[in-house]
Amino acid sequence: MSMCGIPWWNSDIGGFLSGDIESDYFRELIIRWFQFGLFCPVMRLHGARKRQSDYEYKNPGIIEPSGGANEIWSFGERNYHIIKRLLCIREKLKSYTCKYMDINSKTGAPIMRPMFWDYPDDEKCYTLEDQYMYGGEIIFAPIYIEGATQREVYIPKGSWINVLTHEKIEGDRTIVCHAEIEEFIAFAKEGSEVIECFS
Repeated sequence: MSMCGIPWWNSDIGGFLSGDIESDYFRELIIRWFQFGLFCPVMRLHGARKRQSDYEYKNPGIIEPSGGANEIWSFGERNYHIIKRLLCIREKLKSYTCKYMDINSKTGAPIMRPMFWDYPDDEKCYTLEDQYMYGGEIIFAPIYIEGATQREVYIPKGSWINVLTHEKIEGDRTIVCHAEIEEFIAFAKEGSEVIECFS
């Protein structure tokens, strides 16, 4: 979408297929989806959930036809704390996001970018379909396979810092990264002030 000139893009976190908020499947999915949303121009929880037996009784006059609960505390105690942390990080990223949206308004450069946007001379970056740059200083590699806790990530030339572990990585290579459900995979350019947003 960003390459089509639509910078303010998002995916409605949770989706519209009547997710069962009590299921382990959906609870894992919504965490990984929130992690993806953290690195999107717009981060928004939205969608339809399966009707909970007493939800309409407790909330008369609801408009959403699913009737299911859709607040961050509706997806279990563990998930609530994980999602809350992601929302706090998103708030810390506000100035970074605004910086790149200002750049977009002046130049058209998108905030959510394919890897080749910033690394046009790196042939490997043209083959990457499931990791991307969020602005010019962050690489994000989502986990989107059920039950997965690791994946390969290509790191372009330069020095990069894992935003969660603070491990320094020298680029121009593919590495395997691990991320339990409460973790995500992102790297910031060494020296970037954006690293502070993740502490």
